[in-house]
Amino acid sequence: EFVGGEMLSVDFLVEPETVRMLLPPPLEPTDVPRMTATVGRWRSNCVGDFGGGALSVSARYGDVFAEYVLTMFMDSDVPLIFGRDLYGEPKKIARCGLYRQGRKATGFIERGGVRLIEIEADLAQDQVPSRAVGRNFNVKSLLAANGIGLHADPVLTLAEFDTTIDVHWRGTGDLTLRGTVHDPLDDVVPTQILGASYVEADMTASCRELARVDAEQFLPYAYGRMDDWSQLVTGRVGPRG
Repeated sequence: EFVGGEMLSVDFLVEPETVRMLLPPPLEPTDVPRMTATVGRWRSNCVGDFGGGALSVSARYGDVFAEYVLTMFMDSDVPLIFGRDLYGEPKKIARCGLYRQGRKATGFIERGGVRLIEIEADLAQDQVPSRAVGRNFNVKSLLAANGIGLHADPVLTLAEFDTTIDVHWRGTGDLTLRGTVHDPLDDVVPTQILGASYVEADMTASCRELARVDAEQFLPYAYGRMDDWSQLVTGRVGPRG
Protein backbone atom coordinates (compact mmCIF):
# COMPACT_ATOMS: atom_id res chain seq x y z
CA GLU A 1 0.00 0.00 0.00
CA PHE A 2 1.23 3.48 -0.93
CA VAL A 3 -0.59 6.18 1.01
CA GLY A 4 -0.57 9.94 1.34
CA GLY A 5 0.71 10.14 -2.20
CA GLU A 6 1.25 13.45 -3.97
CA MET A 7 1.77 13.22 -7.74
CA LEU A 8 2.39 15.92 -10.33
CA SER A 9 2.26 14.84 -13.95
CA VAL A 10 2.20 16.17 -17.50
CA ASP A 11 0.65 14.35 -20.45
CA PHE A 12 2.07 15.09 -23.89
CA LEU A 13 2.10 13.86 -27.46
CA VAL A 14 5.10 12.70 -29.48
CA GLU A 15 5.59 11.57 -33.05
CA PRO A 16 4.14 8.07 -33.69
CA GLU A 17 7.59 6.91 -34.78
CA THR A 18 8.94 7.78 -31.32
CA VAL A 19 6.44 5.42 -29.70
CA ARG A 20 7.26 2.63 -32.14
CA MET A 21 10.96 3.07 -31.34
CA LEU A 22 10.45 2.99 -27.57
CA LEU A 23 8.06 0.05 -27.21
CA PRO A 24 9.61 -3.42 -26.98
CA PRO A 25 7.78 -6.41 -28.45
CA PRO A 26 5.15 -7.67 -27.78
CA LEU A 27 3.76 -4.24 -26.83
CA GLU A 28 2.05 -2.18 -29.51
CA PRO A 29 1.21 1.53 -29.83
CA THR A 30 -2.24 2.86 -29.05
CA ASP A 31 -4.19 5.13 -31.39
CA VAL A 32 -2.82 8.24 -29.66
CA PRO A 33 1.00 8.62 -29.26
CA ARG A 34 0.76 9.87 -25.68
CA MET A 35 3.44 9.93 -22.99
CA THR A 36 3.44 11.00 -19.34
CA ALA A 37 6.11 12.47 -17.07
CA THR A 38 5.43 12.14 -13.33
CA VAL A 39 7.09 13.26 -10.08
CA GLY A 40 5.72 12.25 -6.69
CA ARG A 41 6.24 11.23 -3.09
CA TRP A 42 4.55 8.59 -0.96
CA ARG A 43 4.34 6.79 2.38
CA SER A 44 3.92 3.02 2.41
CA ASN A 45 3.38 -0.18 4.39
CA CYS A 46 6.42 -1.88 2.79
CA VAL A 47 9.27 0.46 1.79
CA GLY A 48 9.01 3.49 4.09
CA ASP A 49 8.72 7.06 2.83
CA PHE A 50 10.11 7.80 -0.61
CA GLY A 51 10.01 10.07 -3.63
CA GLY A 52 10.51 9.44 -7.29
CA GLY A 53 9.21 9.80 -10.80
CA ALA A 54 8.91 8.18 -14.18
CA LEU A 55 8.55 8.61 -17.91
CA SER A 56 5.98 6.32 -19.52
CA VAL A 57 4.27 5.73 -22.84
CA SER A 58 0.76 4.49 -23.65
CA ALA A 59 0.75 0.95 -25.00
CA ARG A 60 -1.34 -2.17 -25.37
CA TYR A 61 -0.90 -5.91 -25.22
CA GLY A 62 -3.82 -7.56 -26.97
CA ASP A 63 -6.89 -6.00 -25.35
CA VAL A 64 -4.95 -4.79 -22.27
CA PHE A 65 -4.12 -1.07 -22.24
CA ALA A 66 -1.56 0.38 -19.82
CA GLU A 67 1.46 2.68 -19.51
CA TYR A 68 4.81 1.13 -20.41
CA VAL A 69 7.39 2.46 -17.95
CA LEU A 70 10.30 3.67 -20.04
CA THR A 71 12.41 4.74 -17.06
CA MET A 72 11.78 5.26 -13.35
CA PHE A 73 13.69 6.96 -10.56
CA MET A 74 13.66 6.56 -6.76
CA ASP A 75 15.40 8.56 -4.05
CA SER A 76 16.42 5.55 -1.92
CA ASP A 77 17.42 1.93 -2.42
CA VAL A 78 14.53 0.22 -0.56
CA PRO A 79 11.73 1.21 -3.00
CA LEU A 80 14.17 0.76 -5.89
CA ILE A 81 14.90 -2.87 -4.99
CA PHE A 82 11.25 -3.61 -4.17
CA GLY A 83 9.86 -2.37 -7.47
CA ARG A 84 12.70 -3.63 -9.65
CA ASP A 85 12.80 -7.16 -8.22
CA LEU A 86 9.05 -7.62 -7.80
CA TYR A 87 7.50 -5.83 -10.77
CA GLY A 88 10.45 -5.40 -13.12
CA GLU A 89 10.36 -1.60 -12.92
CA PRO A 90 13.42 0.02 -14.60
CA LYS A 91 14.50 2.01 -11.55
CA LYS A 92 17.58 4.10 -10.84
CA ILE A 93 18.61 6.23 -7.87
CA ALA A 94 18.03 9.97 -8.34
CA ARG A 95 17.23 13.12 -6.42
CA CYS A 96 13.66 14.33 -6.67
CA GLY A 97 11.63 17.29 -5.52
CA LEU A 98 7.94 18.24 -5.49
CA TYR A 99 6.76 21.65 -4.31
CA ARG A 100 3.33 23.27 -4.29
CA GLN A 101 2.25 26.76 -3.29
CA GLY A 102 -1.48 27.22 -3.76
CA ARG A 103 -2.30 26.25 -7.32
CA LYS A 104 1.27 26.41 -8.62
CA ALA A 105 3.39 23.29 -8.49
CA THR A 106 6.86 22.26 -9.61
CA GLY A 107 8.63 18.93 -9.66
CA PHE A 108 11.94 17.54 -10.83
CA ILE A 109 14.09 14.43 -11.16
CA GLU A 110 17.86 15.02 -11.00
CA ARG A 111 20.57 12.44 -11.68
CA GLY A 112 24.27 12.96 -12.28
CA GLY A 113 23.86 16.68 -11.68
CA VAL A 114 21.31 17.04 -14.50
CA ARG A 115 17.61 17.74 -14.05
CA LEU A 116 16.31 15.08 -16.40
CA ILE A 117 12.62 15.87 -15.80
CA GLU A 118 11.33 19.30 -14.83
CA ILE A 119 7.63 20.13 -14.54
CA GLU A 120 5.93 23.46 -13.86
CA ALA A 121 2.15 23.61 -13.58
CA ASP A 122 -0.66 26.13 -13.07
CA LEU A 123 -3.59 24.19 -11.60
CA ALA A 124 -7.00 25.82 -11.97
CA GLN A 125 -9.67 23.18 -12.41
CA ASP A 126 -11.01 21.12 -9.48
CA GLN A 127 -12.03 17.52 -10.12
CA VAL A 128 -14.29 15.63 -7.72
CA PRO A 129 -12.80 12.90 -5.49
CA SER A 130 -12.85 9.60 -7.33
CA ARG A 131 -11.65 6.02 -7.63
CA ALA A 132 -9.46 4.81 -10.48
CA VAL A 133 -7.22 1.91 -11.46
CA GLY A 134 -3.81 2.79 -12.89
CA ARG A 135 -2.01 0.15 -14.95
CA ASN A 136 1.69 -0.15 -15.83
CA PHE A 137 3.51 -2.54 -18.13
CA ASN A 138 7.00 -3.57 -17.06
CA VAL A 139 9.46 -6.22 -18.21
CA LYS A 140 11.39 -8.33 -15.67
CA SER A 141 14.77 -9.30 -17.10
CA LEU A 142 18.19 -10.42 -15.87
CA LEU A 143 21.54 -10.24 -17.59
CA ALA A 144 23.39 -13.51 -18.08
CA ALA A 145 26.08 -14.11 -15.47
CA ASN A 146 28.86 -13.81 -18.08
CA GLY A 147 27.50 -10.43 -19.20
CA ILE A 148 26.56 -11.68 -22.66
CA GLY A 149 22.83 -11.59 -23.41
CA LEU A 150 20.03 -12.28 -20.96
CA HIS A 151 19.78 -15.03 -18.36
CA ALA A 152 16.41 -16.23 -19.72
CA ASP A 153 13.34 -15.00 -21.52
CA PRO A 154 12.03 -11.91 -19.68
CA VAL A 155 8.49 -11.63 -18.32
CA LEU A 156 5.97 -8.94 -19.26
CA THR A 157 4.16 -7.85 -16.09
CA LEU A 158 1.07 -5.77 -15.42
CA ALA A 159 1.08 -3.72 -12.20
CA GLU A 160 -2.33 -2.39 -11.15
CA PHE A 161 -2.90 0.43 -8.66
CA ASP A 162 -6.36 0.64 -7.10
CA THR A 163 -6.40 4.36 -6.32
CA THR A 164 -8.59 6.52 -4.10
CA ILE A 165 -8.13 10.15 -5.19
CA ASP A 166 -8.94 12.76 -2.54
CA VAL A 167 -7.59 15.86 -4.30
CA HIS A 168 -7.44 16.26 -8.07
CA TRP A 169 -6.50 19.50 -9.81
CA ARG A 170 -5.95 19.95 -13.52
CA GLY A 171 -4.40 22.78 -15.48
CA THR A 172 -1.65 23.80 -17.84
CA GLY A 173 1.95 22.70 -17.60
CA ASP A 174 5.44 23.05 -19.01
CA LEU A 175 7.78 20.09 -19.35
CA THR A 176 11.54 20.03 -19.88
CA LEU A 177 13.33 16.76 -20.65
CA ARG A 178 17.13 16.71 -20.51
CA GLY A 179 19.58 13.93 -21.13
CA THR A 180 22.95 12.41 -20.34
CA VAL A 181 24.85 9.51 -21.89
CA HIS A 182 23.21 7.27 -19.26
CA ASP A 183 19.71 8.77 -19.35
CA PRO A 184 19.02 10.20 -22.83
CA LEU A 185 15.55 11.52 -22.02
CA ASP A 186 16.11 14.42 -24.39
CA ASP A 187 15.70 11.92 -27.25
CA VAL A 188 11.97 12.20 -26.47
CA VAL A 189 10.66 15.36 -28.13
CA PRO A 190 7.14 16.50 -27.13
CA THR A 191 5.03 17.80 -30.01
CA GLN A 192 2.11 19.00 -27.87
CA ILE A 193 1.52 19.41 -24.12
CA LEU A 194 -1.95 18.10 -23.29
CA GLY A 195 -2.12 19.35 -19.71
CA ALA A 196 -0.94 18.95 -16.13
CA SER A 197 -2.46 17.13 -13.17
CA TYR A 198 -1.88 17.14 -9.41
CA VAL A 199 -3.42 14.46 -7.20
CA GLU A 200 -3.33 13.40 -3.57
CA ALA A 201 -4.22 9.74 -3.32
CA ASP A 202 -3.87 6.34 -1.63
CA MET A 203 -3.02 3.27 -3.72
CA THR A 204 -3.15 -0.48 -3.27
CA ALA A 205 -0.78 -2.23 -5.67
CA SER A 206 -0.85 -5.70 -7.20
CA CYS A 207 1.00 -7.31 -10.09
CA ARG A 208 0.73 -10.34 -12.37
CA GLU A 209 2.61 -11.93 -15.23
CA LEU A 210 1.15 -11.52 -18.72
CA ALA A 211 3.57 -13.21 -21.11
CA ARG A 212 7.11 -14.37 -21.82
CA VAL A 213 9.20 -12.10 -24.03
CA ASP A 214 11.83 -13.37 -26.45
CA ALA A 215 15.24 -12.70 -24.84
CA GLU A 216 17.01 -11.85 -28.08
CA GLN A 217 14.32 -9.37 -29.11
CA PHE A 218 14.31 -7.63 -25.74
CA LEU A 219 18.10 -7.48 -25.30
CA PRO A 220 18.57 -4.01 -26.89
CA TYR A 221 15.82 -2.62 -24.66
CA ALA A 222 17.40 -4.23 -21.58
CA TYR A 223 20.72 -2.53 -22.34
CA GLY A 224 18.89 0.74 -23.02
CA ARG A 225 17.49 0.77 -19.47
CA MET A 226 20.99 0.55 -17.97
CA ASP A 227 23.84 2.99 -17.58
CA ASP A 228 26.49 2.89 -20.31
CA TRP A 229 29.31 0.87 -18.74
CA SER A 230 31.76 2.03 -21.39
CA GLN A 231 31.44 5.59 -20.06
CA LEU A 232 32.21 4.56 -16.48
CA VAL A 233 35.76 3.32 -16.88
CA THR A 234 37.95 4.77 -14.10
CA GLY A 235 40.84 2.32 -14.25
CA ARG A 236 42.22 -0.76 -15.96
CA VAL A 237 44.52 -3.62 -15.01
CA GLY A 238 47.82 -2.94 -16.80
CA PRO A 239 50.94 -5.03 -17.41
CA ARG A 240 52.72 -6.28 -14.28
CA GLY A 241 56.43 -6.59 -13.54
